[in-house]
Amino acid sequence: MQILSVASEVFPLIKTGGLADVTGSLPKALRSYGISTRTLVPGYPTILERVQTARKIATFELLGEQANLLAAHIGDLDVLVLHAPTLYERPGGPYLDQHGKDHTDNDRRFAALSLAGAEIATGLMEDWLPDLVHTHDWPTALTSVYLRHVKRSEIPTVLTVHNLAFQGQFPAERLAPLGLPADVYSIDCLEYYGDISFLKGGIATANALTTVSPTYAREILSEDLGMGMEGILRSRRRILRGIVNGIDDEIWDPATDPYIAANFEPGTIAQRRLNREHLLNFFGLTDDDGPIFSVVSRLTWQKGADLLPQIIPFIAESQGKLVVCGQGDGHIEEMLCDTAAAFPQTLSVHIGYDEAIAHLSHAGSDFVIQPSRFEPCGLTQLYALRYGSVPIVTRTGGLAETTIDANDAATAADAATGFQFFPPNAHELGHAIERAATAFRDQRLFRRLQLQAMKADFSWGRSARLYAALYCEFAKGKIAPDHWRDRKAG
Repeated sequence: MQILSVASEVFPLIKTGGLADVTGSLPKALRSYGISTRTLVPGYPTILERVQTARKIATFELLGEQANLLAAHIGDLDVLVLHAPTLYERPGGPYLDQHGKDHTDNDRRFAALSLAGAEIATGLMEDWLPDLVHTHDWPTALTSVYLRHVKRSEIPTVLTVHNLAFQGQFPAERLAPLGLPADVYSIDCLEYYGDISFLKGGIATANALTTVSPTYAREILSEDLGMGMEGILRSRRRILRGIVNGIDDEIWDPATDPYIAANFEPGTIAQRRLNREHLLNFFGLTDDDGPIFSVVSRLTWQKGADLLPQIIPFIAESQGKLVVCGQGDGHIEEMLCDTAAAFPQTLSVHIGYDEAIAHLSHAGSDFVIQPSRFEPCGLTQLYALRYGSVPIVTRTGGLAETTIDANDAATAADAATGFQFFPPNAHELGHAIERAATAFRDQRLFRRLQLQAMKADFSWGRSARLYAALYCEFAKGKIAPDHWRDRKAG
């Protein structure tokens, strides 16, 4: 089976978060099921640098711009690169400019990517045609809208919602230049509170919808976490599934990881102490033999990063240290840096994402903290588990599904892998830190927690099998090709 994956980012070519990890690792996991994937991504400067030997396979017009389609093989990935310089070759990142603001033409940039996906799906390439199109989040959600309403194609499409909070919402007057017919501006498709939403259009027109955990699939049907999309999601709940993300266990393997100071596995877990020393040295902290807590995250309200300055007293009381690696909202970054200046023996902050620091943080810290207010799946806790860094997480979404709380029953049964807390506030997070610090002082108990965490299997095996089964439902005709015509969203 041939799959076209359309994505705004893919690891290792371009990454701003977990989306890239998923789009980069799922194709490899699907190969054992006889599924071949080609991933279409924009020609950002960083990607073009990596595909200099790519071959040009098509030239075409795209929303009034001349575009080239390039093909390349990078590591385990077969990639198709949309080379449209006026859209993608500019300073900044995929979504934000060099000043941290949204690119003003993001609607046009990602509509073009989606339209290119629709063109490929309907025969742009002379020697390749996919059996199914898999799109990811709002930047590529218009692919199925173009397929249904412009190309009049019935090729099956799957849309994975990695985070419902990002919806691709733009003023209604921005619709006309995108080459879509006027009738898509309706409650059944793109219209969203007087604006247009790329994500809503994808939800309305895809054949199947997935989210990145079963719990999140239930949560987004509620008013609390539906982010205004609960109506259309409820109308399509029969095609909505939750499939937990996996991790690439070749990249995230403490036994072979080139980023860490000392490799280890369960039988040699004592080697982790060398990574602890290296981590503290990197962050300029001294070792007082207390617990090391780490945060590797976007520094945003959703991730609960604003709670971190408030828990420094709990960290200090445990004689612990907190290291933070991430970037995000400017005021949260500033607040963390100010707190680090006030508590230089307890907190150290690295602003910016760095792959090597992320790996070392998981390999050297005793606990990883994820106080998210909502979390579709979360990959950080999965990486931490594999590296024996015990997660402290909010009881929400995928965090609740993948971390077993160290309550008395789970601990006695040797099943516990971390600590959960709720609601996501500083008091409850502080209490969870106290529980974790108590466990840390009982070195026999803490070692059991670490080893149980490392035994947890969140590789792509099971999740890839579920995606393969979903794809095969299309191939076997078990999902009708006219699902985009089902009940109207309220």
